[in-house]
Amino acid sequence: MKLAGAEASRFLAKPDPTRAGLLIFGADTMRVALKRQEAILALIGPQGESEMRLARIQAADLRKDAALLSDATRAVGFFPGPRVAFVEDATDGLTGTLESALKDWRAGDAQIVVTAGNLTAKSALKTLFEKHLNATSIGLYDDPPSREEIESALAKAGLTRIEPAAMADLTSLARDLDPGDFRQMLDKIALYKYQDPSPLTPTEIAALAPATIEAEVDDLLAAVADQRHAVIGPLMRRLEGQGVLPVTLCIGALRHFRSLHVAASDPGGVSNGIMKARIFGPRRDAMQRQAQTWGMRKLEDALALLVETDLSLRSTSRAPAMAVMERALIRLAMMRR
Repeated sequence: MKLAGAEASRFLAKPDPTRAGLLIFGADTMRVALKRQEAILALIGPQGESEMRLARIQAADLRKDAALLSDATRAVGFFPGPRVAFVEDATDGLTGTLESALKDWRAGDAQIVVTAGNLTAKSALKTLFEKHLNATSIGLYDDPPSREEIESALAKAGLTRIEPAAMADLTSLARDLDPGDFRQMLDKIALYKYQDPSPLTPTEIAALAPATIEAEVDDLLAAVADQRHAVIGPLMRRLEGQGVLPVTLCIGALRHFRSLHVAASDPGGVSNGIMKARIFGPRRDAMQRQAQTWGMRKLEDALALLVETDLSLRSTSRAPAMAVMERALIRLAMMRR
């Protein structure tokens, strides 16, 4: 059986204990690991590993000794309760071994949980779990956590009151952050709001969100749009030291000012344009103010300057690229005058 989307999320949060096997695969190893951890915890409980009801089997060891899996599924532990035989980093080469284990599986045996990297559409391992009548296959792709997944994770920590704007901010952060970083941020929010009955607010999320290079780039672009030209140089030195390329800054600036232009040129007003530009999170109010201050005509001039800078950066010019970018941003910051 193959599951995807919200149905897959619900299954991983509460797996069917009567099914013989579960395959979780995807290119993002961190996301696969988090979902595997969630599924195993739901199957054997928080004490399952300490009570030795979880058998971990490396794919390399299973290739050398195929009996390891069948022994693990049939082994009777000292502690009562459901058991899991977990096979890590499986590949198509283990399809035969896993097929035999699924065929021999009986009610009461340990459930077989398998993780794998990115599998192709024709993968034998993927096909085995999808076609098997008593197994489940779940592929995790690059899509960020859904609103339902975020709400479920917060509900488990006792957070059920979330302002709509705060949920929009969390959804935006889920697209920008690595799955592991986003999970850590949710844990930090749960700890911060422990026994706090008030709703989660955008201000609290902004205070708890991790600092990232993308956030520092946003700080630089906000300084440019707000005409704070004195801080542009120090911010660029810091980003340059972190390995950010001039072209990356130019692309970010183009995206920022295009969003402002969409907002400023909307017939329904800047507020309506901000929504159409899909601007959420702590930047929303600041960018709405910037769009109103700049106006559509000035923003068109700003975009023309950035396009010219982008072409210059990609040309064969010998001018120092970071200096070219810094000059362009300072000119932008002075343009509103």
